[in-house]
Amino acid sequence: MVLVIIRTAIIFVVLLIIMRLMGKRQIGEMQPFELVITLLIAELACIPMADASIPLLYGVISVVTIFVLHEIMTLLDLKLKPLKSLISGKPSVVINKNGIDDYQLKRNNLDVSDLIESLRSAGYFTLDSVDYALYESNGTFSALPKQDYEQLQTSLPLVIVDNGNFDQNNLRITGLPRSYFEGILKEQNIRSVKKVLVMTADGTGKIYLQAKGKKFTTFTVEYPGGKKW
Repeated sequence: MVLVIIRTAIIFVVLLIIMRLMGKRQIGEMQPFELVITLLIAELACIPMADASIPLLYGVISVVTIFVLHEIMTLLDLKLKPLKSLISGKPSVVINKNGIDDYQLKRNNLDVSDLIESLRSAGYFTLDSVDYALYESNGTFSALPKQDYEQLQTSLPLVIVDNGNFDQNNLRITGLPRSYFEGILKEQNIRSVKKVLVMTADGTGKIYLQAKGKKFTTFTVEYPGGKKW
């Protein structure tokens, strides 16, 4: 028992020193290769702590080797610009002046719902409240809001159509039939819901509509019976 405690304490001290040497970014927002290195270090550190038959030196050497590799990768990341995007990736602009960039979303294994969730987390509740939005190479989300964007957020919008499919749960919340929104699409010269990337509707009647491969548009409708939510 005492041996296990001592071995664990030694590994802890070694890891503390290594993580400190790796710099502040390692304990903040990590690049992909840094995440891989961190996971490897955690795994390598557990082996000598859990199995007393493995020489402690093996674990220490493995951790130090990973640290050296980290320093090499960081140097390449800083000094060789062509390799920077290969090693760390590059930001993906998912919203621009035309609306949502579906291609960039797919490249990052994201969908419209993921994007809307990121917008809400950043304090933006409508798709047209930002001019640009992007995911950084480390996965964090950034957005450039429009001037006076707060005025565009008068009601919480619901996603009615997501990538060619109606959201049945949100349709029930609106209390409006699917045929009503299909009629709106026809008025906008969209013959099939499959051609719609996203369509949202808020309680005041504001519609955000973007067909696949097209620029978004916003307009206001009056719900049947003056309905609001």
